[in-house]
Amino acid sequence: MVFIAFIIGTAGSGKSLLTAAFSEWLKINEQNVATLNLDPGVMKLPYTPDIDIRDYITIEEIMDEYELGPNGALIMAADLIASEIEAIREEIEDINPDILLVDTPGQMELFAFRASGPYIASEISKDPKAIVYLFDAVFSLNPLNYISNMFLSAAVYMRFLLPQIHVLSKCDLLSQEDIETIIEWSEDRVSLEMAINEKLDGDKRLLSYRLSRAIHQLGLNFPLIPVSAKTNEGFIDLNAALERIFTRGEKITY
Repeated sequence: MVFIAFIIGTAGSGKSLLTAAFSEWLKINEQNVATLNLDPGVMKLPYTPDIDIRDYITIEEIMDEYELGPNGALIMAADLIASEIEAIREEIEDINPDILLVDTPGQMELFAFRASGPYIASEISKDPKAIVYLFDAVFSLNPLNYISNMFLSAAVYMRFLLPQIHVLSKCDLLSQEDIETIIEWSEDRVSLEMAINEKLDGDKRLLSYRLSRAIHQLGLNFPLIPVSAKTNEGFIDLNAALERIFTRGEKITY
């Protein structure tokens, strides 16, 4: 059985860096982990993927063959990945890790909001899966941006309907006080609403307030785990959250 964690977040939220650092941390802790890069347009990665979609599809080849620009090629590539799902599945079976970290495309919408994304997530394996959704710490320090990320994470959950962990990425770039403020927003609706009232005004305040209320009423809010791919802060908590989903708290690899 292979437990699969899809790492999803907005562009620049640190998906590839987290994949690199967390996979190394898991290996150090004697976990049988593999990585899969699903971004056919990435030029350089901070890790060497065990499985790489670029072995099957590249943006340059699509641009040449279909006479498309970079954006059109990225959109076409997102759909073409689905045609390679059987080959990817065979590679996963050959490697046979206990946990697979899937680094999704830099532009989140190419994976999360096209029909191919949920299809890939469903067909890549019938084994248990989870989503690790990244909140960029610097971006999320503003209540308006934080609410926007809440809304996106709720939309991702609705698209995939998989267990979802929320991570505050790149937390080494913020002070401890700022990190605690964002964490409090994620755990206490009243605290978030106070920040909205204090720091926003007009339509921004009204829309943020109503969106936060709607998301909480739907029960789609999740506590944030502060994580740094630079310092490995939070990896113990992230690993524990994955273990609770996949193995009811037991170690994934014995």
